[in-house]
Amino acid sequence: MNEKITTRLNELIEKVRNDQSPEGYWNYTFETGISTDCYMIILLRSLEIDDENLIKGLSERIVRKQQENGAWKLFHDEPNGNLSDTIGAYYALLYSGYYNKNEPRLRLARQFIKTNGGIDKSHMLTKIMLALTGQYKWPVFFPIPIEMILLPVSFPINFYSFSVYGRVNLAPIMILANKKFSIKTSKTPDLKDLFIHREEFEHGHSFRFRESEEWRSLSSLINQGIKSLIGLPSHVHQLATEYTKQYMLSRIEPDGTLLSYFSSTFLMIFALLSLGISKSDPIIVNAVKALKSMISRDINGLPHMQFTTANVWNTSLLTYALQESGISSDDIVVKKANNYLLKKQHYKYGDWVIHNPSALPGGWGFSESNTIHPDVDDATASLRSIARNVRKDWRCRQAWDRGIQWVLSMQNDDGGWPAFEKNTNSKIVHLFPVEKAEYFLTDPSCADLTGRTLEFLGMYTNLSKTHPSIKRGVDWLLKNQERNGSWYGRWGICYIYGTWGAVTGLRAVGILPTDPMISKAVKWLKEIQNSDGGWGESCQSDLNKKYIPLNASTLTHTAWAVDALIAASDKPTRSIQRGVDYLLENIHKEDWTTNYPKGAGMAGDFYIHYHSYRYIFPILTLAHYRKKFS
Repeated sequence: MNEKITTRLNELIEKVRNDQSPEGYWNYTFETGISTDCYMIILLRSLEIDDENLIKGLSERIVRKQQENGAWKLFHDEPNGNLSDTIGAYYALLYSGYYNKNEPRLRLARQFIKTNGGIDKSHMLTKIMLALTGQYKWPVFFPIPIEMILLPVSFPINFYSFSVYGRVNLAPIMILANKKFSIKTSKTPDLKDLFIHREEFEHGHSFRFRESEEWRSLSSLINQGIKSLIGLPSHVHQLATEYTKQYMLSRIEPDGTLLSYFSSTFLMIFALLSLGISKSDPIIVNAVKALKSMISRDINGLPHMQFTTANVWNTSLLTYALQESGISSDDIVVKKANNYLLKKQHYKYGDWVIHNPSALPGGWGFSESNTIHPDVDDATASLRSIARNVRKDWRCRQAWDRGIQWVLSMQNDDGGWPAFEKNTNSKIVHLFPVEKAEYFLTDPSCADLTGRTLEFLGMYTNLSKTHPSIKRGVDWLLKNQERNGSWYGRWGICYIYGTWGAVTGLRAVGILPTDPMISKAVKWLKEIQNSDGGWGESCQSDLNKKYIPLNASTLTHTAWAVDALIAASDKPTRSIQRGVDYLLENIHKEDWTTNYPKGAGMAGDFYIHYHSYRYIFPILTLAHYRKKFS
């Protein structure tokens, strides 16, 4: 078996070597379905930018993803289809000008939309997009008043109570909702036929926010805080609008995006238009140019609008995996990658400093353009990548010291680690009548981040296993393990991902395989192994907050599960052997399971297919098997 493992590893390593850019990074696609493609068409048409080659290409890609029943899906096994994505596709194809309502494919899509409740049943962000492009009535109120941005951080609930991901999307939404802005062009299609009842369009009855007694009390508190602000109401309102505008402008990355996300940049462009800024203003021109720079090409050569780029994430994980497989830290492929990563370490303060004011910058971001928006996962991944060079390269040593201090400073008060910001999981935020607020507005501790941080600290630093940060992280995992032995992973799919992160992290900090946390997790992983030796988990796990099998195996899920079992085992068990056999036999497989999403954004709204994962995690797992059991 070792010979076959070496052969497969060499094949993967050769592929990865060939795919590295001259600058040292890997630009594998960060694929999120069709929603970004649809919104890009809508944006270009709204701005009257007639980039016909791009619009045609995006339209063709959208059409190729349509199901036989007329719907579009977020993931392969999503029942029937996804209403919001289907609305977005229907709208974009009409707005492109290359398709009309009478074509069979759009008749089928329209039928699916109306059968499933029409626009009224779509998610909040879809309704906001429709409202700002003149297809939907803005609500009488938006539950987050724009004046909230003026409340001090000391107030029980304030703008910085939300996660940075929430804030950067909320800021433009607050401006747009306040202005009740909408824009139409001569090419804007008419979507009245997507409403079940005509009055829904005419009066906006369907754009409502759920209310509760708790929300009414919270709303009263916020309004009292706003009334206590000094100045006339009109002055306060004007000041809040200017603050919100400046919040966006001060967080524009050098490439022109708002914190490198498609969604926030898309919304920012419309928000600036609502404030009277011209379509030809350099800020808007640069933002559109930056979005276009994030376009990738699929296997058919068709454009896909990425939600962001994943260059730092891809590069840090791949360089770490290559070194785990035996590639020297002095190898040219590793040197080029680490030189790239060293340039991407952050030296600027970002929003994370609001809740972590005593720490110095030292993290890494996710994307190519990220300079002020670091996250814990990218930081530990990048530190793993440069670890072997710390004692022989002063640049790595400096980056190492700053990076570790930043990671340790980001630990939440509850003992776990978040993604972007410290202590932004206020229970009060959950009372806001915003759809899926727990994903959109909070950044809680999670098992995948906590486990992976513990794994890094245990394997790559000399911190004592009884160090307070390590002990608190272990305690958090103990408190948050599911009854069946698994852990929920917030940023991956989903329980297999969280369990892999937790088990490898716990073992790295000295928790024994006989500990109930580990033994329960191992038992669960063995129980869900498929008959072909692999593992697979459905995105429906994320939607339903319980493990749901995919009923098929994937390379990435299998690699996660086997790697966790390797960490927890002293010898190659039957489950491990069968999992390794699956990887060896299917390493070059190309089918729907290869493209199945392995990452999560907001549950039910978008899922991520990382094109790099099919290389990263099989390399890592096969390397760990060979290292431990050869």
